Amino acid sequence: MNHDRYDDATIKDWLQRVRTIAVVGASPNPSRPSHGVARYLALHGYRVLCVNPGQAGRDIAGLPTYARLADIPEPIDMVDVFRAPEYLGAVVEEALALSPRPKLIWGQLGVRDDAAARRAEAQGVAVIMNRCPAIEMPRLQVTGPHP
Repeated sequence: MNHDRYDDATIKDWLQRVRTIAVVGASPNPSRPSHGVARYLALHGYRVLCVNPGQAGRDIAGLPTYARLADIPEPIDMVDVFRAPEYLGAVVEEALALSPRPKLIWGQLGVRDDAAARRAEAQGVAVIMNRCPAIEMPRLQVTGPHP
């Protein structure tokens, strides 16, 4: 897939299709974007699970937090990555090791690694990078997951 530009219909479809989202790199600090986006997604009807090794077992934005994706005890539809681009490859490898695998890996603003995206897509996992769902949802008039 060309990751320089995404079709609005594709983004909207994904945002309406996914239900369970793991936010990797979620921060307990309310002033951090990862905290706000996790909360925003939860308030819009998604099941949000945070991933932050230093906060495992605690809540972030009132949401359960795990050390690793593999620690989440339920299937994940989307992995939303709030880590520096050089860590996206490791997150992709961790996601690909899950069973079942997530349907989508979403790299937040500034998070792009084309080689990692190719590895995920080769395993049937879609990738969107350098976008924020909390920006895309109001722009595309997505109110949350569709039933």
